[in-house]
Amino acid sequence: MDLLFLTFGPIIKYHYQANFSMLSFLQQRAEVNSINIYTDYPEFYTRLGDSVNVVPVSESLLRKWKGEHDFFWRVKIKVLEDFMLRGGQHPVVYLDSDTFLHQDLIHFKEQLLQGKAFMHEYEGKLSELKSKTEQTMWGQLQGKTFGGLSITPDCQMWNAGVVAIPAQKNLETVRLAQRICDDMVAAGVTRRLIEQFALATALNHTYGLQPARPWVGHYWSNKDDWNEAVAAFFLESLLKTYTLQQDLARMQAFDFSQFPIRRKVKNTRIRLIKLVDKLFPIQPISFVEK
Repeated sequence: MDLLFLTFGPIIKYHYQANFSMLSFLQQRAEVNSINIYTDYPEFYTRLGDSVNVVPVSESLLRKWKGEHDFFWRVKIKVLEDFMLRGGQHPVVYLDSDTFLHQDLIHFKEQLLQGKAFMHEYEGKLSELKSKTEQTMWGQLQGKTFGGLSITPDCQMWNAGVVAIPAQKNLETVRLAQRICDDMVAAGVTRRLIEQFALATALNHTYGLQPARPWVGHYWSNKDDWNEAVAAFFLESLLKTYTLQQDLARMQAFDFSQFPIRRKVKNTRIRLIKLVDKLFPIQPISFVEK
């Protein structure tokens, strides 16, 4: 299988997340054909050496991939297409930067080779989901056709932190997802979950979907704890001048169960914190004199 990552911009936490995820997969390098990162900041991946293929991406190419409606997350689908057009003959596994491998890859790889597709986890039928965004989206999509597919009450939403596509019909499936995505954006559908739903719909139509969660952790809802742990991992590596091989050994000993990968924060708490910050803002009172 070929692994595919995507990072953009100067915010360093996204890059150390991706490095951490890559290290977790490098522990089982024998099961992975290649690790690839599309990025506009290739210098953040030099330490991984020839373990990772870095594909520099220009601002002009990013603009092209966003399409005529300037939808940023269309880039995720275009990166998949670009990688497949470069000649990949293996299953492709796209991973968000905030992921990590925590189980043996062999069974996951076997199922991919058999033609089974995966996304991170099943979230439910779009018609039955309860968030305001999802209910709005269902109201905009129900009974209509996008990319040539009719959106029915059985259409599913899957988390796109992992998108694993078998080699059979891989380019055909990605281009179907792109057509669905483009039609939805052109129709003015709420943008927050478009590429996720487009990929889920295309993969379900072509292969059916399985959850990748038994193998891959995705800490999208608890980034504070995990960012602190990952930053500490690399800071210790820097201060103690560890080699890449030493970091791989440290990764084998890393306790992935020490933090939850999901946590629920009540909206009331978020609103209260924002109110307190507004009423009692932190005031800077002293700076170093130049």
